[in-house]
This record gives sequence, structure tokens and C-alpha cells, in this order.
Amino acid sequence: MYKNLEEYSLNAWPALQSFVYDGWLLRFAQGFTKRSNSVNPIYRGESKKFKDKIMYCESIYSSMNLDTIFKISPFVTPRKIDKILEDLDYSLVEPSSVMILNLSKVEEPLNQHVDISTEISSEWTSILADFNNLSEATTKITQQLLYKSFLKKGFFTLYHGSIPVACGIGVIEHNYIGLFDIVTSRPYRNKGYGKQLILNMLKWAKMNGATDSYLQVLKSNQLAVMLYHQLGYREAYTYWYRYKKLLGSGQI
Repeated sequence: MYKNLEEYSLNAWPALQSFVYDGWLLRFAQGFTKRSNSVNPIYRGESKKFKDKIMYCESIYSSMNLDTIFKISPFVTPRKIDKILEDLDYSLVEPSSVMILNLSKVEEPLNQHVDISTEISSEWTSILADFNNLSEATTKITQQLLYKSFLKKGFFTLYHGSIPVACGIGVIEHNYIGLFDIVTSRPYRNKGYGKQLILNMLKWAKMNGATDSYLQVLKSNQLAVMLYHQLGYREAYTYWYRYKKLLGSGQI
């Protein structure tokens, strides 16, 4: 039922490079974020030698000095791939929730002091880098990733007076807006700014034809999960990553 959300999220947050191997989509972005540096088993290929396929993926990521990561959702093919990876000593990391919301009854934001741009800018990425404590290298990769997508995008910054306090990205495909990189400046957290940012993002989404929203959140991020529940989001499904650090590879 929600398989389209997997497609939307792959499109919304692209990789610098991708490669399809016998039904598996391999994504690469110099190690920045697991979603852009992982194997997505999206359809059944010809080969049934899954361990050989896994070893081939390992060799490719290792050649790029990257650890090998598989994204495991309810839609992976074959379904047994998670058990195969577990037997090969892949650790389960970052269990996450995909949450959805219908926008028909979303409340109006109280704080509408928000800047919205449909193009990524150095000013916005500087704010994101500051809030997320990103290095110069990862900030540059973020710019490259988001510049690559041709989908309708909104880059949002919420202000308290003249001070930027929260930022995020919205990407629209068909009638869904995906929310990404929702972050509040540390001194202003737990003061309602995250909620006001999201309400502004959803208002913009409705003005641009969206009827529904999705987002991805770590299950361990309980404060964020609570906020999304308050806004009316509900869990659609879960996913996680299988991770194996290979000798000589880099750390993501």
C-alpha cells in the first residue's frame, strides 16, 4: 500500500551516483547519510545466489572506502534478505518509522515569520550546517545532492525576530510532500519552533497541490516522534538498515 512512499523518498533525497545490479539499487554519496549510501533491494533479479550478490556489493562499496549498508523495508525483494544479512554478521541499526498525514485538517501556523525558497542557497545551507554541525565537506555534498533533484522543493527557515531558529526541506512528488532535515537551533529547542516550522511547510505544500505528507524519523528520537504525533502523523511502516564495517572501509 505504501510502496510509492519508498519511491518518493528515493527521488526526494537522491545520491551523487547510483547503479542498478540485478534488481538492487546501489547508491553512493561519499558516505554522507545512510539513505544515500546504501543498497536498496527493489525488485527480484535473475540470480538466486544472494550471498554472491552481497559480496559483489561489498566489493563495490569497499573500493570506494565505504562500509556496506542495506536498507530493509517491508518492500524488499527477496523478503529473506534481512535474515541472510543477519547470518552474515550485518548489524541492525537505526530502526526508523515512516509516518504519514492527510493535510485536510492541518492547523494554520501561528508564527509565519518564515523564509521559503524553491532553490537551494548558500545562506540556507549555512544555516543547516550550523544547526546540524556539518563539516564543510558534508555541507558541499548536501548542496550537490539537493541540487540534483528536479522535483518541486521548498527550503524553509523559521525566524524569531531576525534570528533563524529552525529549518527544513520539503519535496513534493505527485500529491505528497516529504519532509527532510527538520532541525531546530539548539538554544531554541523544545519551545514550539519545530511545530511552527512544519505547519508552515505543510501550508506551502497545500498551496502547491499536495494533499498528504510523509516523513522518516528514527524510533529512538522520541521527542520528534511525540511532535509528529501531536501534528497528527501516524506510522505507516518501519524500516531499518543492515550495516557491516568492512576491513579498510570508511566510517559513515
